[in-house]
Amino acid sequence: MKEYLDLCRHVLDYGQKRGDRTGTGTVSCFGYQTRYDLTKGFPLLTTKKVHFKSVAYELLWFIRGETNIRPLVQNKVRIWNEWPYEKFTNSDEYNGETMEQFIQRILDDEAFADKFGDLGPVYGKQWRDFFGKDQLLELVDGLKNNPFSRRHILCAWNPAQVDQMALPPCHAFVQFYVSNDRKRLSCQLYQRSADVFLGVPFNIASYALLLSMLAEVCGYEAYELVHTFGDVHIYSNHFEQIHMQLDREPRPLPTLRFARKVDSILDFRYEDFILENYNPHEAIKGKVAV
Repeated sequence: MKEYLDLCRHVLDYGQKRGDRTGTGTVSCFGYQTRYDLTKGFPLLTTKKVHFKSVAYELLWFIRGETNIRPLVQNKVRIWNEWPYEKFTNSDEYNGETMEQFIQRILDDEAFADKFGDLGPVYGKQWRDFFGKDQLLELVDGLKNNPFSRRHILCAWNPAQVDQMALPPCHAFVQFYVSNDRKRLSCQLYQRSADVFLGVPFNIASYALLLSMLAEVCGYEAYELVHTFGDVHIYSNHFEQIHMQLDREPRPLPTLRFARKVDSILDFRYEDFILENYNPHEAIKGKVAV
């Protein structure tokens, strides 16, 4: 994943110090682009271990149009927990519960989860019900029946509902492109805000997986993921982790295959994803800025 490491170096070398919403502070650049050729391997970072299970379950959660963290928590996926917990700590019902106690209540009490586990109309809602439009199913239909259209788009940025979301969409706009021989499918993601250490490795893997799934059900080969950034930043409490990765030698990429033939984008299960030969360096922890 030389492309990712080059991004890290670019932000460190050319970024400007900026304050941010979380109060953590960042070094930030505006505008950058990376490209990943999926025919050369699945772009899952090797300079630190990325939890592929969380990537896959989150993507399936988006595809189902879900916005409550309870299904993620039931599968031990923790990546969205901080935002509902913050909301809970600011409520009248908060009595000093720890994050662990909060998550246990989400698991045990469906009514509690309904009240405090929902994130608002985030990604899945917009993909499946953008003011009544099922963008995802329309995308699949277009890729199958009108491959050279320039309207193969998923948009998660809904200005009318942004203020109702726990976190406005960072990976906000994605477009797909079919090669002129109708054999290969590519994807370009526009990400308005990108946390280089924690978020970007997940985002790369998530959209590479979505590209692979769409290629499978639409009859193409997954080809290129183009990742375009707006504000791309490294948080001030992640510098050590970034430098640790830059000191590590990238290893060969894993490969992804599907356990069975899947005909509908809605029919994928976690068990369908088989990641082979993933041999990353050990995980590196870092605190998420909320």
